[in-house]
Amino acid sequence: MSLFTEETLRVPAVESGVFTKVRKILFGRAETAFATAIIVVFVLVALLAPWLASYDPLAQSIIKINRLPSQDNWLGTDQFGRDVLSRLIYGSRNSLLFGFISPVLAALFGTMLGVIAGFFGGIADRLISRLIDLLLAFPELLLAILIAAVLGGGFWNIIAVITVAFIPGFARVARAQTLSIKQEPYVEAAIAVGVRTPVIIIRHVIPNIMAPIVALMTLWVASAIRIEASLSFLGIGTRAPNPSWGNIIRDGLNSLFGSPWPIIGAGIAITLVVLSFNLVGDAIRDALDPSTAR
Repeated sequence: MSLFTEETLRVPAVESGVFTKVRKILFGRAETAFATAIIVVFVLVALLAPWLASYDPLAQSIIKINRLPSQDNWLGTDQFGRDVLSRLIYGSRNSLLFGFISPVLAALFGTMLGVIAGFFGGIADRLISRLIDLLLAFPELLLAILIAAVLGGGFWNIIAVITVAFIPGFARVARAQTLSIKQEPYVEAAIAVGVRTPVIIIRHVIPNIMAPIVALMTLWVASAIRIEASLSFLGIGTRAPNPSWGNIIRDGLNSLFGSPWPIIGAGIAITLVVLSFNLVGDAIRDALDPSTAR
């Protein structure tokens, strides 16, 4: 009876421990809590953009060109008379969508390739490893520029560009972790008793390699936002006149001395979001990865 009671009491402790760990990761340090708050604010801004923006981000006005900040236009207007703050608010939607969707897709495809290479070995491992090495020979931003120049702009094209640029990193991490997990006694025992390979991968391999994958995915949200802003700044990202933080800065260069507010506003937004995701990603990595845990 005492053993049953002890085991029963352990279950809620384990369940509550998950929430305690999440709370400790996100709010355990002052800088991480501040970064989490900034991310939540920007996500809410993106979700509530139609209600927060005072003007249509695409509406132009010849009589409002390059206005200074005022009560009507808090961050002034750009060279086309568009409200800068409204464009920044709507631009957060594109930037955050690219930041969230691309790393998730890259994690799915990269993890799949890495697990196949690490678990099966042989010709599959050699082919996938050579493909990964080929893609890793190019820096992420350069690879994204090369692919974007071929595919052109557009929402799903940019998603594909950033996803392909991130897949090699996830595949390499997944392959290394799979090679380690494959040698564990419980995996060898499952193979010995005839458990099917897909069951072994889903039940034993993938759950045990998710910690570094999740940490890497969180860190690369910031990189995805930065790459999308860079592509939009170069004119091969989000297509004008749709707002994105990158093309807001590009448009602001044409009237840098007349109205610098588009550059200032978009630059601060990119800096805050990228820095916040990096801080949260570092905290998650420290908590999930034993080799870097403090």
